[in-house]
Amino acid sequence: MLDAINEIVFEVSQESDGGYVAECLTESIITQADDWEELRKNVKEAVAAFCFDRPEQPSTIPLHLVRDEILAYA
Repeated sequence: MLDAINEIVFEVSQESDGGYVAECLTESIITQADDWEELRKNVKEAVAAFCFDRPEQPSTIPLHLVRDEILAYA
């Protein structure tokens, strides 16, 4: 029997074209979307598909947006 998953955490990065990629840090799940709302929907669908045969779904799905920014310092 498969174990229940309490929490699945995603690291989200924004692509140069403006889209987003979400990669799970604890399981083999990855998805992408053109905008934030679509990404949220795609993450939920990907997690549901991954957990379809598990006793229960995770109670939370944190999305951690990673953003690179370069500041000019002179």
